[in-house]
Amino acid sequence: MARYKVVVDREKCLSCGAAPALCPDVFELAGPDMKNKVKAPYETSTDEKTSTGIIPEKLLDCARNAAESCPVQAISVEPLEEG
Repeated sequence: MARYKVVVDREKCLSCGAAPALCPDVFELAGPDMKNKVKAPYETSTDEKTSTGIIPEKLLDCARNAAESCPVQAISVEPLEEG
């Protein structure tokens, strides 16, 4: 089964809420700054600068739609090299 890496640039994030609204299974606004981040159980790391996670293929369309809707292109989704 294919998996995908999701990266949120939290420094670019405007906290607009588009990603969590479009893909609530993967994204949420959190922390004292209420910036976008990858939710558990998909989150692999989060700090003030970035949030990363690994998602299954079934969430790919949702995550891509959220990334495309981000007004500052703060979200990337790419295939994870499995090997």
